Amino acid sequence: MRIVIAGATGFVGRALCEALARSGHDITVLVRRTMGGPRALPTVFWDGRPGGEWAGALEGADAVINLAGAPVASRWTEARKSLLRESRILTTRALVSALSAAARPPKVLVNASAVGCYGDRGDAECREDADVGEGFLADLCRDWEAEAAKFGGRTVLLRLGMVLAADGGALPLMALPFWLRVGGPVGTGRQWVSWISRRDLERVVEFVLAGSLEGPVNATAPAPATNSDFSRALGLALGRPCWLRAPGFALRLALGEMAGMLLTGQKAPPTKLLGAGFCFEHETIDAALAAIFQ
Repeated sequence: MRIVIAGATGFVGRALCEALARSGHDITVLVRRTMGGPRALPTVFWDGRPGGEWAGALEGADAVINLAGAPVASRWTEARKSLLRESRILTTRALVSALSAAARPPKVLVNASAVGCYGDRGDAECREDADVGEGFLADLCRDWEAEAAKFGGRTVLLRLGMVLAADGGALPLMALPFWLRVGGPVGTGRQWVSWISRRDLERVVEFVLAGSLEGPVNATAPAPATNSDFSRALGLALGRPCWLRAPGFALRLALGEMAGMLLTGQKAPPTKLLGAGFCFEHETIDAALAAIFQ
């Protein structure tokens, strides 16, 4: 397939480009001029705004993958919230506008989203047909998905869980206290963590590109874990103790509103992927973390 990827410079994007290229796909990446794209791949510079020459790269593509968006893991000041929204909603709007104007639009748009769209649901299962929740992240994901859904062709809204790999994302930050022997659960430890190994996410993307799934798709492993179980598995994988709980009030003082992302969670099973026959390499958090840190 000829695939155009926006947001190819991030933790997920770089690895995905390499995986798809290894599988024999023809990859073109859209990157901002201030960022370098993955090596040895055709690169088109864009500014995330409609009407640019970059739109020509979309002509005749079989698929477009949109991962563009500023990192969520930072203190959510009002300025940061604006950046998080603009980097997702405005860039997706520009991309979909260009796709709509293309003489030969792609057959499928795969647009990133997140299980944070469900809000805090406690122990309730959040399948793909669940309502969008409340809060900043839920509002952000709802509006982001709404922009992608304006594409007239098949659209896959990948609702990502926490993506796990040793070289980026949240996992190295979570592992640091364990390396220092002060690791443990966060808050009550009862909140759910829906996660997926980066390797399985790469396979999920190839699966949805080749298949017929559309609409919201939970890109998560079949066995979500509570924060306590996740922490226990992380300590075991690192050979470090899991004993010191991080209190919720301390996180709120340090991180402000963003702490809610750590202190609440979603139990979001990959119902559509399993129903379509996708098989995970890493089904449990113990298996995933053991593979990652080996």
